[in-house]
Amino acid sequence: MTSHAICIQTRMAVWDLSVSVEELGPEAPPLKISVTSDLHIGGVILKTVEKSQIKQDWSDHALWWEQKQQWLLKPSWTLDKCGIHADARLCLTPQHKPLQLVMPSSIVLRMRVCFSSPVFRTIMGICKLLNIRRPEELSLLWPVEEKKKKKDKDVGEEVYDITCAPLPSSTIPKLANGMPAFFAETPETEVVYKILAVSQPAPAPETIAKLYRTTNIMEKAHINSRWLDSSRSLLQQGVKENDKLILRFKYYTFHDIIPQADVVRLTQLYEQSRWAILLEEIECTEEEMMVFAALQYHIGKVSLTEQSVASCPAMEDLDSALQCLEVKMEGESSADDMLYDVRHCIISLPLFRPKRLTLKGYKQYWFTFKDTTISYYKSKEESSKEPIQQMNLKGCEVAPDVSVAGQKFCIRLLIPGPEGMNEVYLRCEHEQQYSRWMAACRLASKGKTLADSSFSSEVQSIQSFLAMQKTTPRNNTAQTDESINTHSLVSPRYQKKYKPKQLTPRILEAYQNVAQLSLTDAIQKFLQIWQALPDFGLSYIVVRFKGCRKDEVLGIANNRLIRIDLSVGDVVKTWRYNTMRQWNVNWDIKQVAIEFDGNVNIAFSCVTANCKIVHEYIGGYIFMSTRCREQSDTLNEELFHKLTGGHEAL
Repeated sequence: MTSHAICIQTRMAVWDLSVSVEELGPEAPPLKISVTSDLHIGGVILKTVEKSQIKQDWSDHALWWEQKQQWLLKPSWTLDKCGIHADARLCLTPQHKPLQLVMPSSIVLRMRVCFSSPVFRTIMGICKLLNIRRPEELSLLWPVEEKKKKKDKDVGEEVYDITCAPLPSSTIPKLANGMPAFFAETPETEVVYKILAVSQPAPAPETIAKLYRTTNIMEKAHINSRWLDSSRSLLQQGVKENDKLILRFKYYTFHDIIPQADVVRLTQLYEQSRWAILLEEIECTEEEMMVFAALQYHIGKVSLTEQSVASCPAMEDLDSALQCLEVKMEGESSADDMLYDVRHCIISLPLFRPKRLTLKGYKQYWFTFKDTTISYYKSKEESSKEPIQQMNLKGCEVAPDVSVAGQKFCIRLLIPGPEGMNEVYLRCEHEQQYSRWMAACRLASKGKTLADSSFSSEVQSIQSFLAMQKTTPRNNTAQTDESINTHSLVSPRYQKKYKPKQLTPRILEAYQNVAQLSLTDAIQKFLQIWQALPDFGLSYIVVRFKGCRKDEVLGIANNRLIRIDLSVGDVVKTWRYNTMRQWNVNWDIKQVAIEFDGNVNIAFSCVTANCKIVHEYIGGYIFMSTRCREQSDTLNEELFHKLTGGHEAL
């Protein structure tokens, strides 16, 4: 025999490959398929299907390689190219499987999702089916394990089954009212869509009491260790058929919200923010809680009567255009006055620098505001000379310290310095002055000057929120609404502090300031106030900074990283993404290293989460910042994985 013939015979050697077929049942032995090394994956599937003798549609099936924990999704690749030998155990299984999905509104859907694509693409499919735009803002996480009591065993939550829906990857036609065609097919599925698109009634206090609540920053950090990896598939991460996962807004940068097109997105976003308030995931003042409660009460009432079905898209577009024009014209008329007030006036404001072991209060100084810098002087006459100090607010933390009832209008500034964060309080005389200076400080913290077009809208936003906190009792009958369930509208802290008869008049007083809002306006107002809270959008991870002996907390926001002292909760340092030069992960020692402008370098290892989660958060937020209206309907999946995937990037 010639050497050429021996080579051919060797290459064409036939051997047995074990392939399990899910449809044959878990107890069925694997099928033995005779193959050669140059047989392609598509051929293996064809031989397996023929040997199984099951007649059905196999188009959604693919091979899963158990030992390597990977999908074989390229049908033209040969077994040799894939590195598959006789000891490989393969499984022919559907790519789309049922999953229990807990929505932000806490309702549970059972639906078919893709187990073979990266999670990022799987979420795109889920959102396409549910008519949620901007899927890149959401992600999946494992639920917290709950210790079940014996008496709760028989109590099952309601699960809405929509596994009969078309595969999420297919194009879903829309009806005239914006509902995906699938949901309009039966009364049962239409009910499911309405539950997604309309805010649900306020939960019973007992329901709120049973839900998992984070009581400290460590528990909040542990929640963030449960996010799934966006670059890998569900099956690669141990998710099994019919497992329960939570769908949540992960990235707090809500791009291009259009009420007419974003009915489900807005409702689910409102539900997530509402639960964040009720479960005390985010801190708010007592006055803010009363406004949140009033808005929830109003949204609950209006949801019963106001439908989310669009009447006439053309008229709605015209109405919204006129409304925008009206707001713009109103803003322009007073913008110059507001700018002059902050820019050119040398005003006297009390300033307070809190220090430990000191009882000194506020001290009066004269302030000027230029670009992103506040300067202050001992007297008005000295304002033409060198200031006592200049404070550049770029990258600082700005938080309100306000009580409308107590006529207290303070601005809390945490300003980055060489030794850490410097805490400064400014006390304004009245709400007009406060709203203008607060708006200026917020813009300056983002590196924007007073000339920015958003200044007047920022002022109006602050003023409208202050107006909501004013109590305007009109008549006694409005103050004794028996239908209001106060303990379903406030967090447990205020349930313990006040009785329902004490809460009712306060909530109803706040309600009178929002009672005229439409359903969409009320939801947007709730979200607007939520986004203005000092701790909004912060995701916590416990880390150990290089060279330090104790654990600290890293707060990750949409525009900055924050170093927080774990023992007292104080902000130590802030770094903004726009000063970041590069970041990388040493996957061997699991350490994140980041370089900022000015030769500032930090490095830390993660204690409560995989460093991939931090890497994905930072890369994800940078990806979100690249979006613009022009490319609003296209999603650069490749760029997302490049920024978030690390060494596993696709």
